[in-house]
Amino acid sequence: MSVEDIIGDFELIDDWEQRLHYVIELGRDLPALPEDLRCEANKVQGCASQVWLATRVERATGQPVLVFQGDSDAHIVKGLVAILIKAYSGLPAADIAAADPVKLFQDIHLREHLTPQRSNGLNSMIERMKRDARTALADG
Repeated sequence: MSVEDIIGDFELIDDWEQRLHYVIELGRDLPALPEDLRCEANKVQGCASQVWLATRVERATGQPVLVFQGDSDAHIVKGLVAILIKAYSGLPAADIAAADPVKLFQDIHLREHLTPQRSNGLNSMIERMKRDARTALADG
């Protein structure tokens, strides 16, 4: 399933409660994060729940491409992690650094329904992905 599929699915769901259930489903479909990646270095700071985001940089094409894996101990947050991974994993670092993930969550009408804590956590996850992209670009 691509991020375009997810956006299309959200367009078909009018009810907030159904949207929430869909977010949880997306989290359930997220591949398990290997235990060795559940370390302090991969923990996203600024999230009320525990969130891990592991980043692998691939350079097969010359430009850095980021591949993300993640997890959370909270069902809704895990769904948000899944959406971010679907949207940005496998993209060139330059594209991730320039992207506006906040707009994605506004476009699918999730942003306005997130609690302040979840919004802060989402912002922390986005900043982590962007920081990893900027680091990969700086490393050449």
